[in-house]
Amino acid sequence: MNRGPTLGIGGTGQDVLRLQRLLVELKLLAFDHIDGRFGAATEAAVKDFQQGQGLTTDGIVGAETWSSLPADPHTPRLSVGAMGNSVSALQKGLKTYAAQNPAADPGPIDGVLGHRTEAAVRAYQSDRGVTVDGVVGDRTWWVPAGAAGATLASLSGVTTA
Repeated sequence: MNRGPTLGIGGTGQDVLRLQRLLVELKLLAFDHIDGRFGAATEAAVKDFQQGQGLTTDGIVGAETWSSLPADPHTPRLSVGAMGNSVSALQKGLKTYAAQNPAADPGPIDGVLGHRTEAAVRAYQSDRGVTVDGVVGDRTWWVPAGAAGATLASLSGVTTA
């Protein structure tokens, strides 16, 4: 079950970012609206979600709305030197995407974001039209990957919705 503080228009910060990631995962908000600011686009996506869930459609994210949202996806900011399960998941997603662009192949899935994985991230970012910096942040995780609504997050197996 998800929970967080009450959020509405004008809200900012990490909880808004988390909410926006969930709304993108649910395909209710475009990836380029993940900015940590609760504005009109986020409010409209919240209202769509609330209406679809039979909740009070007020655009305010309180306890009832939070508890109806899926579990948070694990999409941390990753850069060269990162290690662990999140990097292994990223590498798995890039390997899947590499069928569309072999330059996005990160090499062995070893849980280490080294220079080969960074080069694969850069190839993916270039293909998808996001900032090419080798850093896997929200826009890289959540930009559409071109295949039936897939994202790097979904190709990596970290989404829950």
